[in-house]
Amino acid sequence: MDEDCLFVNVFSPSAATEASKLPVWVFIQGGGYAQNSNANYNGTTVIQESGHGIVFVTLNYRVGALGFLSSETVRENGDLNVGLLDQRMALRWVQEHISKFGGDPDHVVIHGCSAGAGSVTYHLAAYGGRDDDLFTGAIAQSPFWPTQRRVSDTEWQFNRFVKDAGCAKAPDALACLRSIDIKKLQAANIESPFPGTTDNPLTRWYFLPVIDDDLIVDRLYKLFDRGQFIKVPVMVGDDTDEGSYFAFNASTKAEMAQFFKNYYPNLKKHQLETINLVYKKSIALPYHAEYFSAASAAYGDATFTCPGNHIASTIAKHVSPQEIWNYRVNIQDLGNLAQGIGVPHTMENPAIFGPGSIGGGPSSFDTYNSAIVPVIMGYWLSFVRSLDPNPHRYIDAPRWHSWGSGAGQRMRLETNDTAMERVPRESKKKCEFWHHLAPAMEV
Repeated sequence: MDEDCLFVNVFSPSAATEASKLPVWVFIQGGGYAQNSNANYNGTTVIQESGHGIVFVTLNYRVGALGFLSSETVRENGDLNVGLLDQRMALRWVQEHISKFGGDPDHVVIHGCSAGAGSVTYHLAAYGGRDDDLFTGAIAQSPFWPTQRRVSDTEWQFNRFVKDAGCAKAPDALACLRSIDIKKLQAANIESPFPGTTDNPLTRWYFLPVIDDDLIVDRLYKLFDRGQFIKVPVMVGDDTDEGSYFAFNASTKAEMAQFFKNYYPNLKKHQLETINLVYKKSIALPYHAEYFSAASAAYGDATFTCPGNHIASTIAKHVSPQEIWNYRVNIQDLGNLAQGIGVPHTMENPAIFGPGSIGGGPSSFDTYNSAIVPVIMGYWLSFVRSLDPNPHRYIDAPRWHSWGSGAGQRMRLETNDTAMERVPRESKKKCEFWHHLAPAMEV
């Protein structure tokens, strides 16, 4: 871990010049605001498949305590949410310099997956929706909406970090933190139970963006409800089994309830009981206990799928039903199915960037799932080039219709069976349930 990490990688056609004015694709990686893997994303394939018609950019940003340590002390003597500010600095760099690589600063599409997609939504809603002309379109791939605390609610976290870093007795805790070796900071960059809970959350869900009344003026559900976001075309969607990577392998209702309590400590007993009623146990999946599938479905809906659907519905309301496109990835990989994780979080990355371009992913994209690769990549490239997934889509891909006026239609991305579908009524009801719980969950 190193605080000196704000670098960008630029992939550009070799023949591009300042006069080329090519569309720019800026990718913000995920990692739960706790880790980054910038070098794993290679833009060579997407540039080739675009006919050498785009410029591709990736960026690093500070994560963990270095990116999201919060307290009034930090606010008074520095900046909050610096991981997000790093991203905005990179976007400003793109505005100033991308023309030197053949890119058009007036045609920049930001795209993120997971926490990167969450970051995209923060940039859409930054400063209450103030448009700083940093981008003209956005793709939120499995947007991650965890708890969003206020600064006053994170003082315990700051104090614990100061103590673990050996700065508790220092007259100036922040000066002490700034002076010590990065290895000591890294050793203190670990999780602990949130107040009111008994168990640790996942490490990557510990240091998170906070409401700072500046960059982030309120919680994302409220900002999108009120239309406080930049009005640009957007693609957003999720995978069928978003929660399967993260859910606790629960054997009982009590374990499932405790799993949610660890992440959302303000949930009351009756609310936890209602979650158990809405998400009932089903047939046990391979290698998992009988309540795992319920915990997985509930967490996936609460943290990824329903935020994505909320983004779609509010953009349709406040911008245009024709400028928002939604999708569901349903690619069947035999290895994932055998492990009992279904169609997990961001499994489509190899199809977006090309197999072998991201340093991992199911091998089936080279074999029996290879047919979905040009379909997905074509939609993404078309949106980057034209702010619409259709004009430059793969020749055999169906037309992707927009979300619509309350209809809730989306593209099902599935090998040899890609087609439009409506969001099921039961799914809409579950998302209404999570929207209702959002204040208690601090989302």
